Formats: sequence, structure tokens, C-alpha cells
Amino acid sequence: MEKSPRKQVNLFYCTECEDLARKVAAQSDHITLQTIRWRNFADGFPNLYIQNAEELRGQHVAFLASFSSPAFVFEQLSVIYALPRLFVASFTLVLPFFPTGSFERMEEEGDVATAFTLARMLSNIPISRGGPTSLVIYDIHALQERFYFGDEVLPLFETGIPLLKQRLHQLPDADNIVVAFPDDGAWKRFHKQLDNYPTVVCAKVREGDKRIVRIKEGNPAGRHVVIVDDLVQSGGTLIECQKVLTAHGAAQVSAYVTHGVFPNHSWERFTHKNVSFPKGFEDAFAYFWITDSCPLTVKAIANKAPFEVLSLAGSIANALQI
Repeated sequence: MEKSPRKQVNLFYCTECEDLARKVAAQSDHITLQTIRWRNFADGFPNLYIQNAEELRGQHVAFLASFSSPAFVFEQLSVIYALPRLFVASFTLVLPFFPTGSFERMEEEGDVATAFTLARMLSNIPISRGGPTSLVIYDIHALQERFYFGDEVLPLFETGIPLLKQRLHQLPDADNIVVAFPDDGAWKRFHKQLDNYPTVVCAKVREGDKRIVRIKEGNPAGRHVVIVDDLVQSGGTLIECQKVLTAHGAAQVSAYVTHGVFPNHSWERFTHKNVSFPKGFEDAFAYFWITDSCPLTVKAIANKAPFEVLSLAGSIANALQI
């Protein structure tokens, strides 16, 4: 069978994602960057302008978004709702990090499940000439959240794990890798994609008034252990996992998370100059890999060991052709 011709995609982006957008465009001659004037009125509300709007008729259009701050969600949603209405052939929204993903639980009356609220907002993107919006998200936090989206959008759930596997193959001790999961949730999300590696599964257990990390199964002794999870906030769980893995004989410990959120500069506790571990745990992480799904973090950790950024650009470029 002949391959279908590749689409020429017009890629718009928020200001925060400019570096990633340029990397995506560099992956293919079939992706053209387009611009938006992100202006504001005197009262602070958005005054936006989509460049070359008339030329978009009948064209494939995509928008690369970052909802890292609630302050910038409204202006991006305004653009996202407007683009499909320009008589475009198709519309794709790329939101690498679904930011409210960890707020999906309603444990008592009065809890607000903001993950469901954001999914509802995205489900109301207008249908374009070509049909429902394609929504590309990487490593969504809770598996059930894929069912939060309405029929008006077509969610495509991608993962950054292939980038990690490629990087692990390049390590000098690639044949001595063990993958560790900090909890059962991480194991459920990722173990099938990493089933060619021996695994260690950790768990938090209650000991008096404290919750501490224990090894539930697996043996890290003498191995380079890579802790894998979807996102990191303060990093406390990763640090506790590192301690217990080292105490059980791990030769060295690294970490991978798709989304390096790190509010309040919490990434600083992992840099080799500012390691806050007890004596004997200096330079605790040999490597700490994140993707560029959270652009503000990428800029903050640039050239700071042990951090390395694995770019989603190639994966996003491929997703735009689906």
C-alpha cells in the first residue's frame, strides 16, 4: 500500500513553548511555524491577534499549549477556541502536560475535581471543518482521566518512555539497569513499556505517625537503579526512594519523570551543589531525566547536573501527522 501524503501543518504556540515549537518545526519540512500577537488591554485582559488568519482556510492547524500557570490558561483557551472556526481542514491541540491531573479525587463532599473541569473545558473546543479536535497529551497522571473527555475531542495519549529507553541504551552500564517504581500507581502506568528490564517496586508504609518508603519487591543490589514516574512536584518521594535503594546496595540511582513540575524551585534540592541528603548520600542522583513538557523548568535547570532534558519534539512532530 502507498503511504498517505504527509500533511503540511501550521503550528501556533504560546510564548512559553517557543523553544519547543522551534524544535518541533526543525523535525520536518511539513511543519510551518505561525505566530500570534499576545497583547493585553490596559486592564490586563487579553487582546489577541492570529496572524494570517485568512490563509489558514483549508489548512491543517495545530497549537502547542502550556497551562503551567492558571493566569495564562484563559488567553490560550481563547486562541484554541478560535482556531478551529477559521474554516481549517483539521485542528490539533498539543498539551504535553495536563497540569491538574493529580487533582482527580473527590474523597469528601466539597472536594473539587479540577482535572475533570479542565477536561470539560477542552472537550468544548469547537469542531473544525475536518471534524473533532485531536488532543495530544503525554503521560496523563491517572489512567481513568482519559475517560473525562467528551466525544467532541479525540484524545491521543502519548508517552515519553521511548525517549528514556533510548537514553538508557546509551549508558556505559546499559546492561546493569534496574527500573524502580516509587509506588503501585507508577508500576501500573509504566511496567508494560519497560518489561525488558528487571524491576523494583517501592511502597509507602505507615510506621507510627510516619509514612516511610520500603521496597515491596525486587533487588537493587549492585545495579544502576532508575526510578520512573510520570511527574515530580517537591521530589520528596524520589528522595526517600533513593535512600532506601542505596541502603539496599544500589550501585547508583537515577530518576526519570516525564513532567518536571518542581514548584517553588524544588528542583534545587537535586542539584549536585545543593544536595540536601544526609552524609553518605552526596550526589545522590547520577542522572535526572525530564522532558520539555514543562518549559519553565527546562530553562531553570539548564546546564545543572544531574539534570538532562529529553525532548518531545520528534514525538510531537510525528503526532501531528497522524
